[in-house]
Amino acid sequence: MTIRPLALTLGDPAGIGPEITVKAWRALRASGPAFMVIGDIEMLGAASPDGASILERVTGPGEAAAVFPRAIPVLDIPLPAPVVSGKADPAHAGAIIRWIETAAGLALSGEVSGVVTAPIAKAPLYAAGFPFPGHTEFLADLTAAANHDGARGPVMMLAAGDLRTSLVTIHKPLAEVSSALTIQTVVNVGLVTAQALTRDFGVGRPRIAMAALNPHAGEDGALGREEIEILRPAARSLRDLGVACGDPAPSDTLFHPEARAKYDAVICMYHDQALIPVKMLDFWSGVNITLGLPIVRTSPDHGVGYDIAGRGLARADSLIAAVKTAAEIAERRLDLSRAA
Repeated sequence: MTIRPLALTLGDPAGIGPEITVKAWRALRASGPAFMVIGDIEMLGAASPDGASILERVTGPGEAAAVFPRAIPVLDIPLPAPVVSGKADPAHAGAIIRWIETAAGLALSGEVSGVVTAPIAKAPLYAAGFPFPGHTEFLADLTAAANHDGARGPVMMLAAGDLRTSLVTIHKPLAEVSSALTIQTVVNVGLVTAQALTRDFGVGRPRIAMAALNPHAGEDGALGREEIEILRPAARSLRDLGVACGDPAPSDTLFHPEARAKYDAVICMYHDQALIPVKMLDFWSGVNITLGLPIVRTSPDHGVGYDIAGRGLARADSLIAAVKTAAEIAERRLDLSRAA
């Protein structure tokens, strides 16, 4: 590939992020895509059976591609306190945040081709005063001042196999989802998704499905009016804007193979509506992709795994898929910029 290395942030150091980072490097070292880890080099060494022998400290992304086949290139930003596997610690929050900020800055400057983030735990970050619901919203804030050609996110997309799901609400309690839905927000998610399908996934004429909020798509108002008052008008608006978007359909009919053949992505109204079908289709290799930002960002579609951290049991499939997906998107964007 002709793209520059990716920046990979270690996430919560007490979780499985360090372990799966080492495993991802082992899987990709010969073929790529290359990445540079942003994190604590000593802690990363402790996560590997080979210790520091497979790590190499670098001063920036320019060194990473040459280092990657023989060692994990690490931009070392140390932690202020020791790590106990499986134990959340707000003392780590400042370093975790700095890792993400550094990666975003390198992506905005073009020094890396994109950002891949290992999982973070929200509770210890909140305890330290972190004001964002998660990675997605934080990265949107970090990149808000940068130019972006197209509808603006952030929009969270989950992808596995031939299924892509985009979320209208992300980290909202279920009781608050209905009040958070508006025609404007649904339309924006549709626009961001359609534009990303063309730019980042090479889909020439994107077809969008829309999942209803209520059972049986509301049964003409008998089981809820959100479809009548918000979702159908949003679908019409998207069609008026040139996006091939269907009317809201019951979500229990949208995810079987025959249905998936008729669309390129589904707009989902809430977190589990989007994530459950993706994880049912491919539990180990799903990818979280942030759409509508001026930088490329992906992550695994799982959490920090405190229950298995430090035991050598974590699978790196999703992180490997996230690295490959980020590189593929970055390559497509580079090709488009060269053709412009």
